[in-house]
This record gives sequence, C-alpha cells and structure tokens, in this order.
Amino acid sequence: MADLRVRSPFSDRLTSRGGAWVSLGLVVLIMVALFGVFAAAEAPSGNDQAPAGSESARASELMAQFPNADRQSVLVVASRDDGEPLAVEDAEELEGLLPVLNAHADADVSGPMISEDGEAAVLVTPIRVGETNTDTATVIKALRSDIADNTPAGMTLQVTGGPVFGADVAAAFEGADFTLLLVTILIVAILLILTYRSPVLWLIPLATVGLADGLAGRLTAAAGAAWDLQFDAGIVSVLVFGAGTNYALLLISRYREELQSTEDHRQALSLAWRKTVPAILASNVTVVVALFTLVLAVIPGTHGLGISSAIGLLIALAAVLFLLPPLLAVCGRKVFWPFVPRPGDTRGQGRAWRKIASGVVKGPVASLLAGTALLAVMTAGLFGTSVGLDQFEKFRVQSESATGLEVLADHFPPGEAQPIFIVANSAEADSVVAAVNDVEGVVRAHPAGITDDESLTKIMVTSEYAPSTEDSLTQITELRDVVHDVPGADAVVGGAVATDFDARAGNQHDLWLVAPLVLAVSFLVLLILLRSIVAPVLLLLVNLASAVAAIGAGSWLSRVLFDQHALDLQVPLLAFLFLVALGIDYTIFLVHRARAEAAARGTREGMVQAISHTGSVITSAGIVLAAVFAALGVLPLVTLGQLGLIVGLGVIVDTLVVRTVILPAIFALVGDRIWWPGKPRQGELTHEPRERAVDAS
Repeated sequence: MADLRVRSPFSDRLTSRGGAWVSLGLVVLIMVALFGVFAAAEAPSGNDQAPAGSESARASELMAQFPNADRQSVLVVASRDDGEPLAVEDAEELEGLLPVLNAHADADVSGPMISEDGEAAVLVTPIRVGETNTDTATVIKALRSDIADNTPAGMTLQVTGGPVFGADVAAAFEGADFTLLLVTILIVAILLILTYRSPVLWLIPLATVGLADGLAGRLTAAAGAAWDLQFDAGIVSVLVFGAGTNYALLLISRYREELQSTEDHRQALSLAWRKTVPAILASNVTVVVALFTLVLAVIPGTHGLGISSAIGLLIALAAVLFLLPPLLAVCGRKVFWPFVPRPGDTRGQGRAWRKIASGVVKGPVASLLAGTALLAVMTAGLFGTSVGLDQFEKFRVQSESATGLEVLADHFPPGEAQPIFIVANSAEADSVVAAVNDVEGVVRAHPAGITDDESLTKIMVTSEYAPSTEDSLTQITELRDVVHDVPGADAVVGGAVATDFDARAGNQHDLWLVAPLVLAVSFLVLLILLRSIVAPVLLLLVNLASAVAAIGAGSWLSRVLFDQHALDLQVPLLAFLFLVALGIDYTIFLVHRARAEAAARGTREGMVQAISHTGSVITSAGIVLAAVFAALGVLPLVTLGQLGLIVGLGVIVDTLVVRTVILPAIFALVGDRIWWPGKPRQGELTHEPRERAVDAS
C-alpha cells in the first residue's frame, strides 16, 4: 500500500506522536524563558500628542528649563447649585477653603476670583505634578477628597485645568486594561464555543492566543523601554487576540476538513498545517509590514504602535504555527467532541455557502451593483465628518475636569483653563508681549517666569476663544506669525492648544504618508501570492472602497448614535490601516483557495468551491475580530470607542458583503483573465481530491 500524499518532513515531525510532545516542550520552554527574562519590563508611560520636532514640543522642552517647571496650576471652579450669583457669604466660605487647598499646594493659592456675572469663582492652586499622569492623579485624588469634605452647602466645586486632564485620563484607565482583557477573552471564548460547538476544543486556541498575548505584553513593554516607544497596550492586545484567533480558526477549519477524508488525525493535521501556512504567512506579513510603515509617522503614539503591534502579531503567528498544532496532535480527533469529524462525514461541507456563491456567480452584475450600492451609501457618511475632538469630548463618560472646564468657560474667558505659553529671549520679552496683546482674541499676555540665567522669559497668554475651536487654532497661527516676526526674540508658541494644533498637522501628515504605503504593501503581497497583476489591482480597489465606506458609516453612526460631532485625530489613520491590512487577511484566505480550486475547476466554479470551504471560517473569523475590536468600547476614551466601532463595522461588511458578494461577482465577470499574466496550475491545488485521499496498492 502506498500513500499518494506528498508529505512535508517538518509538519510531520511537528504533529507526530513523539514529535508533538517534543515540539510542545520546546515551545513551552522558550515561552517560559521569555516570560522570565522580560517579566519586569515596563513600557514608557508618556503620551505625547504632537510630533517631537514641532514648535509646541520645543516650547515644552524650553519651559522645562524654568524654575519650578514641574509646578502647574489646578483650578477649583465654584458655582451655586441653584444657578444664582455668589453671595458675599459664599465668597467668605470659599476663602475658608484656602487652608485646605494650601495643604496640597506647592505655592500660595490665589483667589477666589469672582466672574463678571458673579455666578462662578475660581481658586488657582499651584501643585507639584508627578513624573507621570498616574503620579499626578494621586495628587489630584487627594485634593478632591479634601475638597469634597469641605464643600460649602449649596455649592459645587470642580477641579480642572491642564494637569487635571492628564490625571483624569490616567485615573480612568485604572483597571481598564484588565477589564478590556477580560471582556476580550469572554468574547473570544463565547464565539469559539459557538463556532466549534464543542465544550473542549475552544480552550486550545484560546489558551494558545492568551499565552501569545501575555508574552506580547512583556516583549512590547521591553521594546518600548529600549526604544522609548509610546503606544496603547490595549490596541496591541486586541490585535493579538483578533489576528491570532483568525489564524487558529483557519488552521482548525482545514484540520476538520482533512479529518473527513483520512483516519490518521496526525496526517490530517500535518496536511492542514502546510496547506494553510502560505495564507496565514501572507496574511501576517501583510499586516506586520503595514504596521511597520508606522515607524515613519511623526506622532509618537502612532509611531510606537506600529512597532509594538508588529511584535505582538509575530508572536501570535509563532504561537499558532508552533504551539497550536502539537496541542491539537496530542489531543487527537476526540477534541472535536461531540461532533467528531470522520472520513465520509459530510457535515460542514458548506452547502449553504455554496448555494449563496452559486447564486452570485449566476447573476454577477446584479450582485456587484447591489454590493457597490451598499458601499456607496456607507461612504456617504463621510459628508459632514470632521476630525479633531476638544477636551470636552475626549471622554466617553464625562470627567470632572471636562465639566469643570465647561463651567469655567461659561463664566470666564474660555481660554483661562488652558493658557497659551510663549518662550522668548528675555531681551525682547516686552516686544513680544506688546505684539501678542495686539492679536485679535487675546484677553491678556504677561511675563510668567524667567530662567535662572535670565536668558529666557515665559509669557502666559489668555485667549477669549474656547480651546481647540477653529478660532482658537487659527489664533495659534496668528500668534506664531507675530512672535516670529519680533527681531531677536527667537520665540516659540506652546501650551495645550498649540500642542493640539501641531497634533492635527502631524496626524494629517501621517495619514497622507502612511495610507499609500499600506496600499503598496498590500498590493505587493497579493502580487507575490497570486502571481497576477489583474487580481491584486481589483482586490485592492475593492478593499480600499470597503475601508472608506466603513470609515464613512462609522463616523455617521458616531454622530447620530453617540452625539460625537468629530472623529479623534488618530482614528482615520488607524482605522484605515486596520481595515485595509486586516481586510486583506480575508481576501488572502479566500482568493488563495480560489486560485488553487481554479486549477482544477476553472475560475468561476473555483470561486464557488472556495466560498463553500472558507465561507464559514471567514465569517467566524470576521465576527470574532469585529467583536474583539468592539471591546475597545469598554475603555473610557472616545478615541478607542470610535476605532472599535469603525473597524468592527468594517470587518463585518468586509466579511458578509465583500467576500460573499462583491468578490465572487467580480471573479465571475472577469473569469480566467483575472489571473493574467499567469494562470493557476494543478500543482497549486491545496487539497487532495477524495478519490486520491486513500491508500492505493
């Protein structure tokens, strides 16, 4: 008896009776060693919004040279609960708070200063900020606690100001990463149970991806510390769980398919491994290389996210390819209980998907028009979309710092809470102040500090415009034009509003630089994988249209359902990156199989066959990925909620509409010409025909 299957020594050793245990032992040993080596790694806690070389960043560096540079003002805003003007007795009670505030202050507290309408007061409390926002949050928490114990009856006191915003963000994330991890694991577990309909099988891929995520967290922290990277660990974790689960679904789906044609579960697993590796590798390489393009980004958080996410996905790839197979081999066929696949078993053969694909291929024009119309309607959501949230809008749940700023803006010049700072040569400081006071919208400008060597002067500017509004951002440009024209001043404009201005410019730069590179990377991977020119061009155009449509629909839903009038600055780029790169995943899974099937059946029937075999796994993978990204909504920042909504929606549409309707319609219309200049060869068939999958004499 001779087995006609072509066997790969590596995959056979990886899944053989003894080799599986050896492989499992080696992988576990390596992972334990890496866990031990990097156990103490901690990523930098910085969260710089503007590019490192921007004017606001230079201003921050210069302001660090001033005495008491770590002293910043916290504003305690007071108002009556009944909305009436503050009485003389109210002002006296606020003065009685001075000893309470001085206990936390680094210098004398000033105030209370009563607004012109008499309905609010503010006490300025200089504090010593911590090295990180988390450290500052501890100071703010203690201050708020004492204020709460001493708040006069009938009044509301709210703590706000520049350092408080960062502290509130840090406080909001206390325990949030653990919550995100717990929700993500729960989502993946439920969906895997529903997918496999087994009380056992789901544990194996979940454990594999969970270990990969834990190791990725430590290695990315070490990389962050070594290279001074800033990134959101929550996004990295979501990517590892989402992509890792997708790879596992593809491998196990193929394993189940092979078990229906052979008794030897190790042989089935070996064949499944080597037939899915090209698609998994191509998928991973696409996303990883796309993420590496973010090293060219000028926004620190975007730059750091590219490297850290790429590391995380490589770890997920290694875990699925080298830890999952020996685990499955050790467990054997029974791990699919109670629906154990056997030779001749026809369950899971994709009859429903075959019916859908056949219908699309028979009426490709109508299907293509319907799918395209849906994407066009979704894209229309871009009309009216703006980019850039102010401080009021960054929190999913309103923070005390944001509500305090609203009260302050209602009764004082809106720019009071976030003044603009200018650093200039002291010899020309008076000229700079005079020039700034002539700029429209400036309430006042005055020197607020001098360096020990008296060479530099810090000038504080209060604006009448609310921070981050169009008028406020335009004013930054006008101020910079004015101070740059003062001879010998060498003045730079900084502060929170200037940082926001530079962050917007930096994010726009990154979008127009990185987006074309992501498309180029995706095109090259498809070109190499499919050895065709026509197919990659068409597939990339469809993927691009799907990504833009998802951003449009997501931004519209943000406005209508959540009253978020704008997308946050990083959302367009990150959403585009994930939608294109992850969308290519499903394109690769489907079209790689379609090319192989086309070698024996022709392009149209090959696509039907490919969908019948991959429709279920791609849909399951898409739902898992969408749900995992949606889990970002548990985090307190609007930025992550918007990203989760857009990517989750895009993945669902990509899975159910693009892969199921649009791509089969295109393949049916173009036919065999889609593989030009080459054509599929019989040797590319990624499965063994059933009549050959038996032993022959």
